[in-house]
Amino acid sequence: MNCEIITIGDELTSGKVLDVNSRYACRRLIDAGLQVTRITCLGDDQRAVSSELEQAMRRGGFVIVTGGLGSTVDDITCEIAAGAFRLRLIRHPEVYRSLLRYADETGAKINRPLEKLAMLPEGAEPLDPEGTSCGFKIKGGDADFFFLPGVPEQMRRLLDHFVIPGIMRVYGPLDRLFQRVLKLYGIGESRVAEILDDLQRSEPDVIFGFYPRFPEIHVTLNFRGLDERQAHEILERVQNAACDLLGAFVFAVGDRTMAHVVGGLLRRHGLSVALAESCTGGLIGHLLTGEAGSSEYFKGGCIVYSNEAKMDLLGVNPDTLHAHGAVSGSTACEMASGVRGRLRADIGVAVSGIAGPGGGSFEKPVGTVHLGFCSEKELFSGRYRFQGSRDRIKTEAAMMALDWIRRYLNDYSFLPGL
Repeated sequence: MNCEIITIGDELTSGKVLDVNSRYACRRLIDAGLQVTRITCLGDDQRAVSSELEQAMRRGGFVIVTGGLGSTVDDITCEIAAGAFRLRLIRHPEVYRSLLRYADETGAKINRPLEKLAMLPEGAEPLDPEGTSCGFKIKGGDADFFFLPGVPEQMRRLLDHFVIPGIMRVYGPLDRLFQRVLKLYGIGESRVAEILDDLQRSEPDVIFGFYPRFPEIHVTLNFRGLDERQAHEILERVQNAACDLLGAFVFAVGDRTMAHVVGGLLRRHGLSVALAESCTGGLIGHLLTGEAGSSEYFKGGCIVYSNEAKMDLLGVNPDTLHAHGAVSGSTACEMASGVRGRLRADIGVAVSGIAGPGGGSFEKPVGTVHLGFCSEKELFSGRYRFQGSRDRIKTEAAMMALDWIRRYLNDYSFLPGL
């Protein structure tokens, strides 16, 4: 069953407000078994909206329209819909009675803007006539239209409690979309697709999707059907096969983040970690402490941006800084060792690099990052060259540091550097 979404509002087309309604509606409709074939975003332009509604009538299916149902002068969706459907705009008795009750309970005065909320195209069915959120259903051509408010909370309530259940009552159970998401780090999208090519060909009922989500790659495995048990069995088989092929590049399945995975590993091994951050400026610590319960394994961190801070707080040898510089393997090792000892942690991880846009040289161009790692028995460093803006380099460096911890605790080989 096909469905399309139309969102209306100058605030959306101007970029002042993010269009969260279409994203939410799309996800909920797909979960219900509907296929969203089209998403359109329009400004408060009567001619453009009217034209889109007329085309949607000819395409058929279900059409979700959000925005422009309020009481202000620029809320003109009802008027446009009435014109597109060649219907009169009338005062709906149930909605008007609900407004009178609202006015009586709150002491509000029924004025022209409030009365406007009761004006609907003739033949429209209010979705929740007893409620305080406007919204209605109407047949137009070959399509069923559901007009919802643009306020996200109101839109979601009507969609979840009235629109989707109403569709289910009419059409019964629909094929549901079941999905697994594999999260990868340290490998490119094209290489992932190449590795999974044969598996993809051998599983025609499962739809593979490849999505860059910097600095990660997400692989989605989708199966559509009615039988939940069968869907999970098929997806479990394909997921296991994909993970075997991709190996240590897969760091999570589902919604888990890299920081969540690392935290779980540290907790499972009964180990603690301390951080010495220079170019990342506390970003790694921020990611780790974003997880509830991180105090069980995260001792703390030192943001040591200057050479003086590296020496005073972590005990980095001035001779090391003089001979090799702040951005070097030797300095990163001393930073990792210093923070591990100072905070009495099991593991110390350090990052020092050049995030740019300035500060680079021929020997150490922008994007050069050194990581240091120190445990009870090991002390080593690695050098990488990341590309992009300052924010991207910092994000990549922080992700690599977390990945080092993950790979160390899983006994995986580290991603190669320079």
